[in-house]
Amino acid sequence: MLKQLLTITALLITTIISYGQEVKKEGETFKTKMDAFASKTGSLMRFVDTKLPNMKTSYIGAETRIRKISRGSINGYFYQIVKKGQYSNTTASIEYSDLIEVLKAVKALKAEVGNDIAANPDYMENKFVTDDGFQVGYYVEKGKAKWYITLEKYGSDNTLFIDNADIIDEAFTAAKNKIDELKIIK
Repeated sequence: MLKQLLTITALLITTIISYGQEVKKEGETFKTKMDAFASKTGSLMRFVDTKLPNMKTSYIGAETRIRKISRGSINGYFYQIVKKGQYSNTTASIEYSDLIEVLKAVKALKAEVGNDIAANPDYMENKFVTDDGFQVGYYVEKGKAKWYITLEKYGSDNTLFIDNADIIDEAFTAAKNKIDELKIIK
């Protein structure tokens, strides 16, 4: 009787655990909006870059540009920030609708930073993250806020530190304005 009870319990536990496991499909990878737009096969694709001024960061400058991708009659616009590395570059590609959301988030974060500094936490982080993993925000430590952007969801050496939020706000506003201008020109 005890042996049957233990066997049934073991089977129940195994069944519950196996249903709770996520099964990752073989070859399944994370696709950004840029990857999804640019990976369509069977059609002509054109990439056109428009350079913008470098973004001023605390340690090194980051190149910025607008990349227009044309696939037939469909156009996609992405704000790209490139951090040059010793061996490779890290690039964020922020789709236009995400760029609008990032601008809203930066304004909201700028409104909150003063209160967060005044709270004087040991450490506190406040950030906005897009679906593609791009992050913009700040952390508060020792009574000071330090702004940053994280370019890619995965990897290392993909963070840029920025002296103040106005630099981020100005760079992203300039990118939005340039995309608006390019949309009119087509």
